Amino acid sequence: MSLYSFVRDFRFEQAPAHTRVLLQTCLLDILGVAAGARDNQTSQILRQYALDHYPAGALASRLLFDGRAVHPLGAAWAGGFSVDSLDAHEGHFTSKGHAGASVVPALLALVDACREQGRKISGEELLGALCIGYETALRAGAALMATAPEYHASGAFSGLGVVCAGARLLGLDEPTFRHALGIAEYFGPRCPMMRLVDHPSMLRDAHGAGAHAGLNALLLARAGVTGAPAETVETTAVAAQWHDLGQRWEIDAQYFKPWPVCRWAQPALTAMTALLAEQPQITGEAVEQIRVETFHESMRLQGHTPANADEAQYALAFPLAALVARGQVGPLEVTGAAIQAADILAVSRRIEIVEADDLSARFPGEILSRVTVQLKDGQRFASPITAAKGDPATAMTQAEFSAKFHLLAGVSLDQARREAIERAIAELPASADCSELFELLFHTDIARAMPEAAHPMEVAL
Repeated sequence: MSLYSFVRDFRFEQAPAHTRVLLQTCLLDILGVAAGARDNQTSQILRQYALDHYPAGALASRLLFDGRAVHPLGAAWAGGFSVDSLDAHEGHFTSKGHAGASVVPALLALVDACREQGRKISGEELLGALCIGYETALRAGAALMATAPEYHASGAFSGLGVVCAGARLLGLDEPTFRHALGIAEYFGPRCPMMRLVDHPSMLRDAHGAGAHAGLNALLLARAGVTGAPAETVETTAVAAQWHDLGQRWEIDAQYFKPWPVCRWAQPALTAMTALLAEQPQITGEAVEQIRVETFHESMRLQGHTPANADEAQYALAFPLAALVARGQVGPLEVTGAAIQAADILAVSRRIEIVEADDLSARFPGEILSRVTVQLKDGQRFASPITAAKGDPATAMTQAEFSAKFHLLAGVSLDQARREAIERAIAELPASADCSELFELLFHTDIARAMPEAAHPMEVAL
């Protein structure tokens, strides 16, 4: 099946039942991350940036969990940055990256702009577009990894998934679609990911840039700008990444994060969670030393005394210490005042992180760690070699996904609203209109009145 045929003809009901369920789980998971990130420094800066530099005009989209209107490109920047600012979104082995943190905020911005112009979009239509966006972004990422020598941030490929999802909603013809793909790839931010790992900042995995690049490419192609071909889609070198489109689902191969920290820190947190459950005497006050043996990339995280939330989430020592000291790692353990919290830092300074050659040899096919805890009273506890919770082989249950959603979103949304979002997502396949979900996502008490934007001309979507 050609990529254009897949984008044009796919219906959500054609995906396998477990893939459809997983896609709805992806949406709930990303929205939990977005709600958990709503009030952090990065999200606040980017919302204001969008308001200042991307005012609503002929096209308007509301800011996620804010409600104020901006241009869809501004909403994409702000939404992608916000989800990326709390490192709890799903990921994918073959692409070494993430799809939803770009695809979901960009597509929500596009759909909200369509709805603002009076278009009715069903729940099945929204889910179908999301499914297309996820699947094609992940394949584009795998194609980039197969052909580029450097490890690039997810924004380098996620914009292609945004184009595919948006092309379906906008009904692009094939030439325009090909140009949009080419523009998104050409302008895609090929960011050197390991520089960010070594020097954490708000730029993260470039999801704001990926969301913006995808929507921008759609608008440019519709305006007549040419850009075809997209090499990570159309060349023979990447045929293996695309030949079974619609038959095998990369969505099914995604992993999910129980905690809002770098993927490479998750095995150690999984191991420590098991030790804490088995040995309740392990507490922050009782710890003499914690030794983490892990693969090289994870060892590079370190992060014993982070200076800010970005460093705390691209760390291993600090979130592991938060887990020991406070029994959980949610948004409030890796942002804000927690960064200087004495109880967490006291444990963090007692953590040693070393590379284990046997675990490095198994990366990237497996990401593994083992943890040893020495208590002040002489007791010593060691974990087995441990894989991260949330992999396809160590999948989270629906109850665990729900608990994660409420933990993350609970920092900004009340229980009634969180439960209503869960219900609305569960009911999307049968919903004739996605208005209920969108009102839950785009209405909030923090919205402030703004003057109505001028609409000098109609730009139909």
